[in-house]
Amino acid sequence: MRDQEPLPRREAWRAVAACCASTVPLLARHRIHLPRDGLGSRLRFTDRTSARVYRETRLGSGLAKDPCALAVIFRLRLVRGRAHALFRLESLLNTPLFVGFPGFTSKLWLAHDEQGRYRGLYEWDGAQRAEVYARSLWRVLSLVCVPGSIRYVVVPGVRRDDVFADPGAVGEIAPGTSTGTEWWRTRSGR
Repeated sequence: MRDQEPLPRREAWRAVAACCASTVPLLARHRIHLPRDGLGSRLRFTDRTSARVYRETRLGSGLAKDPCALAVIFRLRLVRGRAHALFRLESLLNTPLFVGFPGFTSKLWLAHDEQGRYRGLYEWDGAQRAEVYARSLWRVLSLVCVPGSIRYVVVPGVRRDDVFADPGAVGEIAPGTSTGTEWWRTRSGR
């Protein structure tokens, strides 16, 4: 497996700009939804951490035709104590940075875990599209994250909720994805 890395700067920033431009019509047509049913749920991970779902963002039905789960983890610089609550409020403003990417269907936003790391758990339409997004997002996150803290995992062929409800059902992950400590695998479902 190769090490993970961001897309080249120019390519990544072009993709982020196109995403932001695509978000405007989605907002105008009321295609972006913030369901509330799973909010407050706590996910427990195999690295012995846990995190609470504080937001969900869904585009249309939120279901992909070619489902792929994507998990992203990162640690923010200079965010401690009460600043975590401010970040969770502010993070809604980051929605245009992902919702307009080709293939996005839904995202669970997880609050910081016991190690101060945030996770985003996505359902994507197509593994290659998820990979492009994760490598583009890396450029945005690197502006505010602790160096070396950004990781992602692409799990093709399964829906996000299935991966996290039954992690034992997940076989091989996408080529080139380095899992490290498998911080993305849950110990039990939501």
